[in-house]
Amino acid sequence: MKRLERILVATDLSENSRNGFLYACSLASDNNATLTLVHVANELEAWELYSDEFSFLDRGYQAWPADRVLSEAALELNRFIEPHREAMKQIPSVGKRVVFGNVPCAIARVAEQDKSDLVVMSPRRRRKFGRILTGSITDRVTRMSPCPVLSVMPPLPSRPWRGKVLPVLFGWQRQKAASAHF
Repeated sequence: MKRLERILVATDLSENSRNGFLYACSLASDNNATLTLVHVANELEAWELYSDEFSFLDRGYQAWPADRVLSEAALELNRFIEPHREAMKQIPSVGKRVVFGNVPCAIARVAEQDKSDLVVMSPRRRRKFGRILTGSITDRVTRMSPCPVLSVMPPLPSRPWRGKVLPVLFGWQRQKAASAHF
């Protein structure tokens, strides 16, 4: 297996992506690799409602300048990693990047520019119709990335009904555990 020297962690600053970040920290400390966090600021963060005594009805929305969007996103990224300073002390080098643009394209571009050996992502669990049509961000990054993409998901809790529905529907007898009588 190829030695990991540069690990890129893509985060959307959600609690779900915190799992991927912590897993990447562990990988980076085990392999003595550099870690780079990337957060992609999107266009929706660049708009705010303008209101000066309800004159927003005439003027509509005003866009933030791109540098303000990037600086706000950098502050949010710093708040995201602040609780994990101790975990990052064991990593030789930690970098942060905030970029602007299309999320999958920006992550793949940063991975190519940094010559990353691995991209770590934490996809959201969604079972919606939109995912069928467009695919997830992780799927698109996997297709575009110049290096392997590791998808980190927390395990699902076991369902108490698992294994009970089919026997009832089809009339199968459930096997009972054998008990030993001594």
